[in-house]
Amino acid sequence: RFMLSNLNGFEPAEHLLPAEDMIAVDRWAVDRAAHVQSIVTEAYDSYQFHLVYQQILQFCVVEMGSFYLDIIKDRQYTTQENSNARRSAQTALYHIVQAMTRWIAPIMCFTADEIWKFIPGEKGESVHLETWYDQLFSLNDTDALSVDNWAQVMQVKSVVNKQMETLRADGLGSSLQAEVVIYCDGSVSGDLLKLQNELRFAMITSVAEVKPLAEKPEDAVATTMDNVWLGVTISEQPKCDRCWHHREDVGQTEAHPELCNRCVDNVDGDGESREFV
Repeated sequence: RFMLSNLNGFEPAEHLLPAEDMIAVDRWAVDRAAHVQSIVTEAYDSYQFHLVYQQILQFCVVEMGSFYLDIIKDRQYTTQENSNARRSAQTALYHIVQAMTRWIAPIMCFTADEIWKFIPGEKGESVHLETWYDQLFSLNDTDALSVDNWAQVMQVKSVVNKQMETLRADGLGSSLQAEVVIYCDGSVSGDLLKLQNELRFAMITSVAEVKPLAEKPEDAVATTMDNVWLGVTISEQPKCDRCWHHREDVGQTEAHPELCNRCVDNVDGDGESREFV
């Protein structure tokens, strides 16, 4: 439902971006769909329908539900309508829903038929007359982050979420009220730093910083990841009325005293630029 609702007004012939113009996490999402499709189609060929179910469920719950669909909401709702940032996410959603509808068609016939009606753009009369979707693609050596890099980012996001839950009793509501510092070294630090100032969008927090493990304070909290410690606090910065991030630059623009600078740029300027998240 979320994928289809965010494709309202999306015309593939006009808005579909080539893979090389898409944002890193959107390319990753399509790569994951391509990976699942390779397993699902082979499972169908060998009549291993339990594998079909397992792979689709894993993809929907873990990669999509717990990570990707959550973090692209900010981009979908706050960036400019025809921006590359927004069209990139919609392009990924279009590819994924095209593929997924075909995956479920043999085992969820009526559901696949219903979904097919709402997919934008030109398409065949019925999903049951289609072949497997052939527009998916995989990550390659030119991508800034690999599948393993993204897996580690997902793992860090999971431990950050767990730590934020402990602050609910202290008044933390939305995760956007949180400011997080991640103390780590090695590959974890390297993977997180690759996201640069877009790390906060992956963590869905107003602030996300990476610092060396040697700098962790006494009140830092250990996580289930080896040598990864966290400092999570409730932000004291004002809340932007548009994106709900708590940022120190809210109110710096006289014409928009209720907005952060990023939202001012999206409303009145050229729009923000995204590369990774």
